[in-house]
Amino acid sequence: MTTPENTPIATENRGLPPGKMPELRVMPAPADANVYGDVFGGWIMAQVDIAGSLPATRRANGRVATIAVNSFLFKNPVFVGDLLSFYADIVKVGNTSITVNVEVYAERNRLQAVTVKVTEATLTYVATGPDRKPRPVPPLESLLQN
Repeated sequence: MTTPENTPIATENRGLPPGKMPELRVMPAPADANVYGDVFGGWIMAQVDIAGSLPATRRANGRVATIAVNSFLFKNPVFVGDLLSFYADIVKVGNTSITVNVEVYAERNRLQAVTVKVTEATLTYVATGPDRKPRPVPPLESLLQN
């Protein structure tokens, strides 16, 4: 069984991104791991989708739907007990779409304060109306007036 103690991983202590707040923080449970102790990639992907949808929802001022996973890279394994921080930044806004970059950091061995980047992804969301059809993303200035 692999564990944080006996798995070769990047040991560079990068720390969390300074001056930024995570969109989501979560700690995987035993049910989220495979028999080897690594957290399922699909579970991580679901959390990344949730984290990316939060700024997209705010920017769209309403409902969004995931339309594309443009890229997804697992850089290091994730273990039960890691505290994951998900950082999401909007990188592009189209007529109906919003593209978001998500970076995930794991704080492991918290007594030693080891932090590693474990995942990075880019996802695209589309703003949708009550009918679940695409709708225009409101202009930024209209959101700032509210």
